[in-house]
Amino acid sequence: MLAGLTVLLVFQLAGEILAYSLGGVVPGPVIGMALMTVTLAATRHVESLQTTHQRTIATSGAILANLGVLFVPAGVGILQHLDLIRERGFALFAVLLLSTVVTLTVTVWVFILVKRLSGGYADE
Repeated sequence: MLAGLTVLLVFQLAGEILAYSLGGVVPGPVIGMALMTVTLAATRHVESLQTTHQRTIATSGAILANLGVLFVPAGVGILQHLDLIRERGFALFAVLLLSTVVTLTVTVWVFILVKRLSGGYADE
C-alpha cells in the first residue's frame, strides 16, 4: 500500500509543479492524474512495472472505499458556519442552481458540437 500511495503522491506532486509553472491554468491534481493515466497506458505491458501497477490500483481502491470519511471535515465546516448559511443561504442556493444549469447547458452544447464534428449525425 505504501508503494501505491507513493506513486499517487509523486504524480500529484508532478502535477502541482507543472500547474505552478504554467500559472495555475489547470489544477495540479488534474495534471497529475493525466500524467499518471498516460504513464500507466504507455507502460502497461512492461512486466517489471506490473507489481507497481497492481499496488497503485489496490491503493486507489482502498482510498475510494473510504471516500466517505474524507467528507467529514466538510460536514463539520458546514455545521460550524450555520450562521453564515442562514445569512447567505439564498445566495448560495441561487449560485449553485445557476452554475449547475450553466454546466449542464455547456455540456450538452459541447456534446452536440463534438457529435457534429465527428460525423455522428451523418447516419440520421
